[in-house]
Amino acid sequence: MKKSFFVWQVAGFVFVGALGVLLHFLFDLSGQSVWVAPFSAVNESIGEHMKLLFFPMLLFAAIEYLAEGKQYPEFWCAKRIGILSATFLIPLFYYTLSGIFGTTPDWVNIAIFFLCDAIGFWLENRFFRKGNIPCKSPRNAVWTLLLFAAVFVFLTFFPPQIPLYQDPMTKTYGF
Repeated sequence: MKKSFFVWQVAGFVFVGALGVLLHFLFDLSGQSVWVAPFSAVNESIGEHMKLLFFPMLLFAAIEYLAEGKQYPEFWCAKRIGILSATFLIPLFYYTLSGIFGTTPDWVNIAIFFLCDAIGFWLENRFFRKGNIPCKSPRNAVWTLLLFAAVFVFLTFFPPQIPLYQDPMTKTYGF
């Protein structure tokens, strides 16, 4: 898998980018369905946009694991590094750029999403190829990702009243 891992990472980048864009609009296209809300952006907050990267990356990781990843014990450890790094780079880049320039145009926000998507898969590929993944328990890696998934779903319906979850246009929070 090590040679094909790079091919999987490129496919993952494309998959996550396409699904993330779809999920950005899916909540409104579904008539603001409560069933779509946990996985799509229910507003324009940065916290909601983090889900647009997290859930597609997690879904792709599950597909990749079923296809080839089972034979590699370090698989979920690399995925945890890539998924969480990419997800948490979104607010880092957004708040850094908006702090420097005062605002970020939509094209910059889109570029941040795709840059974080690329960085996440690059990190996974890097750690997987080097084989020195800092992880003692792949099971803990899976549980960590599932815990973050549960937290994202919870925060969709019960967001904290902090700027990360405030829609910059409507000044509202969550669902």
